[in-house]
Amino acid sequence: MAVARDLMTPRPTCVKEGQTLVEAARMMRDLDVGALPICGDDDRLKGMLTDRDIVVKCLAEGGDPNTATAASLAQGKPVTIGADDSLDEALRVMQEHQVRRLPVIDGHDLVGIISQADVAREMSAAETGRTVAEISEE
Repeated sequence: MAVARDLMTPRPTCVKEGQTLVEAARMMRDLDVGALPICGDDDRLKGMLTDRDIVVKCLAEGGDPNTATAASLAQGKPVTIGADDSLDEALRVMQEHQVRRLPVIDGHDLVGIISQADVAREMSAAETGRTVAEISEE
């Protein structure tokens, strides 16, 4: 059985807590991703930032993405998985917390990100469909 370390995209690029949402959006554009981990000055994971967060929680609320920081959208303790946890555990966590991207931690270090697409490559089409539906339930 595959473990998180086998499936993850390694060495994710972090947006720092103090960087603006405009900077984060440009990073997403340049990296062609829809989400970035938010890391503190200690390089520890503080949260996840999505392109949707920027639009819904800043722009739609009249916020200024030139001054709002990534930290302003980091809410609560980030949902993570251990690098040696199983694919089944990753799926359970994604479904339970309804997240499409799951940071992978080894000790206290962020070592990767598992996305729905990463998981789908390891499953049958039917399993993938069920999993996507369960993660996307409201």
